[in-house]
Amino acid sequence: MRHPIQMQAHLRAPAARRWQDILSLDDLAPVARKHLPAPIFGYIASGADSTQALANNLRAFEQFELLTRVLVDVGQVHCETTLFGQTWRTPVGIAPIGLSALSAYRGDLVLAQAASAQGVPMIMSGSSLIPMEEVARQSPHTWFQAYLPGSPEQVQALIARVKNAGFQTLVITVDTQAQPKLEFAKRCGFNAPLRPSLALALEGLQHPRWLLGTFLRTICKHGLPHFENNHAHRGAAILSKNVAWDFSERGRNDWARLKAIHAMWPGRLILKGILHPADARLAREHGVDGIIVSNHGGRQLDSAPAPLRMLPAVVEQAGDMPVMLDGGVRRGTDVIKALALGARLVFVGRPCIYAVALGGAAGVEFALNLLRDEIIRAMAMMGVNRTTEITASSLLPCDTRWLAAPGQKTPH
Repeated sequence: MRHPIQMQAHLRAPAARRWQDILSLDDLAPVARKHLPAPIFGYIASGADSTQALANNLRAFEQFELLTRVLVDVGQVHCETTLFGQTWRTPVGIAPIGLSALSAYRGDLVLAQAASAQGVPMIMSGSSLIPMEEVARQSPHTWFQAYLPGSPEQVQALIARVKNAGFQTLVITVDTQAQPKLEFAKRCGFNAPLRPSLALALEGLQHPRWLLGTFLRTICKHGLPHFENNHAHRGAAILSKNVAWDFSERGRNDWARLKAIHAMWPGRLILKGILHPADARLAREHGVDGIIVSNHGGRQLDSAPAPLRMLPAVVEQAGDMPVMLDGGVRRGTDVIKALALGARLVFVGRPCIYAVALGGAAGVEFALNLLRDEIIRAMAMMGVNRTTEITASSLLPCDTRWLAAPGQKTPH
């Protein structure tokens, strides 16, 4: 696999200069903001309401420090991780990202192909614009994430479609009982589907690389994008005047319906959006194969706790059921902290969509390699050679009284 520095040569020459200044995942967002039209960037970057949950996801990782060990032979450090009987190159996966193909040409396909090349899992979003069958055919190890539609008949038809497409892992997102209030996205002019307007057209013209390389290229080669995978049938076009996502029936889903889904789904079943330890226990009792601790990237309930904060209690109730996490992961040290608190693997969302928008598959590989390099560096400094050696004893909870506010002196 290529090192991040070597990846620069693999990126297209006009874009190579841009990547020289990207030294961490945090550097991707400002560059992507210039590349993408404001409504699309606003949709990706937004959190619910005042974005308290989104900010807390990031801050939660600051509450722990990593203990270093010295004079330990760390000449054979690697971060391979085994989960569900498969060995992954890094304990990091790509989270489901809706409308990926609106941010990058054939976005879902490119993300899946990059994940396969890097040897990590990728979850395809149910709110995607490329038919699930096409992604499953080209990247068969991809997981599929579903939002359950309203009626049992619609659920059964969707599950049958996912099964027939060839997916082996089904991820059901369970934290969308109501439609979120994404104020930042609205202020940026985003609606789902997008509503044709003069302002939207001007945004496209002001971002010619995106307009020519993503939007018009997609229309010329594949026609107007549609929501392809929310149901067993094709959904609305991405550009519509009066269409809204239907959240009204999602609040009627319950554990009885999950039991029925489990009976009809032959593959691996994972629940995404668990925060409460009691829900982790119920998931285990219902035979779920794994759970992802998540608050939907801070995009649902603005006062929801950070996933990292809830992780230890959820792991305790999960028993032998594997627990994963997403939300706020931006550094290799964040990954290690989540592993130390019991996560088996973490997923990264926003940085990956920024990377694919800026550099396609090479951009995603660049970002994943940056993260992997940080993980290996930190492991070496901690004196561990394998991810299985990372435990809670590797962490030191911060005494927040010692965290200096801006302008204050740090205690000696």
